[in-house]
Amino acid sequence: MRRDTFLKSLAALAATGAFPLSALAAANVKMMIPANPGGGWDATGRALGKALQESGAASSVTYDNKGGAAGALGLAQFINGSKGDPNALMVMGAVMLGGLITGKPPVSLSQVTPIARLTSEYNVFVLPANSPFKTMADVIAQLKKDPGSVKWGGGSRGSTEHIAAAMIAREVGVDPSKINYVAFRGGGEATAAILGGNVTVGGSGYSEFAEYINTGKMKALAVTSDARLKGVNVPTLKEQGVNVVIGNWRGVYGAPGISPAQRQALTDMILKAVKSKSWMEASEKNNWTAAVLTGAAFEKFVDDDMASLRATMVKSGMV
Repeated sequence: MRRDTFLKSLAALAATGAFPLSALAAANVKMMIPANPGGGWDATGRALGKALQESGAASSVTYDNKGGAAGALGLAQFINGSKGDPNALMVMGAVMLGGLITGKPPVSLSQVTPIARLTSEYNVFVLPANSPFKTMADVIAQLKKDPGSVKWGGGSRGSTEHIAAAMIAREVGVDPSKINYVAFRGGGEATAAILGGNVTVGGSGYSEFAEYINTGKMKALAVTSDARLKGVNVPTLKEQGVNVVIGNWRGVYGAPGISPAQRQALTDMILKAVKSKSWMEASEKNNWTAAVLTGAAFEKFVDDDMASLRATMVKSGMV
């Protein structure tokens, strides 16, 4: 068969759906990570990329970090630059929902294609190793005395750690609008600020701080889970008398304008990747809890979580 005839036949098969879309998508996945390097989204995106390749779902993966505005800048770039691309994926999660609620950017998740929720995780609040405070009770006492003197460091405005800080304030009788929250564009920046003692208390997903907690460079105060995390000797806020529970989750979306078949092909790739050895190892290392959800169930979950977060933020005086 002549080369031009073969290529035309291949194109015709792809157009009619006779050629597996998953095979086309496996050529080269383009992973948008809407945050600077060093944080939870970056770790998730790169672990997923490795799993896609290890499982054979993708032959190669390229990464594009675009931090800022709780992921809204990366979302805008993804919307504008990936329309109709069946090989494009974007990491996202609860932090992006909070940022969209508070920042009200000119882009929204309705413009992109939901693929899957991947993991859930709880936050941990930490102190720099040289902090004069020793416990969450110490931090709360200072918060009651002078709310502005306690600098809370974490991800973008509207992140789960920002919401948790506001919820803590409300629970202990402090006006949530008076908390002094310092937002960073990525986990790496937040970690550097905490290690440098530039904030009073820091918050993020437990996996992002585990290394520093284990080596004594940060002191863990509390986790935002309902019960203690497995294998983690850190008390919950609840057992310290602060009735605050809030979780984080991460997932992936596809590009705008892809077909239902292309969406299914991406979903199948993700489901294959999360069964791989490298993904299992990354989940165990980072203390990620498997929370895979796809299709209409994932769409409904995002809608419900957006509504729940908005209600919590309104109640906490954030919006």
